[in-house]
Amino acid sequence: MSDHLVYGLHAVQALLKSAPQRIEQLLLLKGRNDQRLQKLRLSAEKNNIAISVLSRADLDRQVEGNHQGVIAKTQANTAVYDEAFLRDAVTNLSGNPFILVLDGVTDPHNLGACLRSAEAAGVHWVIVPKDNSAGLSPTAVKVACGAAEVLPLVSVTNLSRTLKWLQEQGVWVIGAAGEAQQHHTEADLKGPLALVMGAEGKGMRRLTRECCDSLIRIPMAGEVSSLNVSVATGVCLFEALRQRS
Repeated sequence: MSDHLVYGLHAVQALLKSAPQRIEQLLLLKGRNDQRLQKLRLSAEKNNIAISVLSRADLDRQVEGNHQGVIAKTQANTAVYDEAFLRDAVTNLSGNPFILVLDGVTDPHNLGACLRSAEAAGVHWVIVPKDNSAGLSPTAVKVACGAAEVLPLVSVTNLSRTLKWLQEQGVWVIGAAGEAQQHHTEADLKGPLALVMGAEGKGMRRLTRECCDSLIRIPMAGEVSSLNVSVATGVCLFEALRQRS
């Protein structure tokens, strides 16, 4: 199975819109002629992308997930950026940085969902540690619904060092933790911001927590003690977006 595949209606549609030049071939399900698939076909033809029509069994052999009748073969994997890219990007950005940091999110579904929320909220970059973190697998790219194609994911060797460097650039580092006293709606999220979300279940690592300027929590009214990391990320990001708007 090739890693150079983007599949699912939303993900392929987003790729056709944002970077059609990356698509080498579009694979479509034989016998499916609904409007959504026809729009993808027309877009591919407009961009001179080769189209192949395959049986469901042939498409199923290409990927493990639900392809929804469409798979795009691309030139290369979605890019993952490094510390040098981040330093240049932060230094040259006009305006306040808005950054999401994911500390040890290992589930590709959660990574994809976080990327999707981050792109929708206007985040500039998502930072993850190189070790103990999900990568941009086909599953993560599909769940991201196009966000992985346009939102830079930065993989860093030492997350604590990166957070300290961001602080030196005037970025306020705020972490989400269940034991925090301040609610997410009470914090000032308008300026240069790096929002840090911890791993599923365990939360942030100790060194990451110690790098935070302050901690926030989402108030809970029910019996469940915590939210899924992708849900919590969306809640906090859109509170930041509300304030920044």
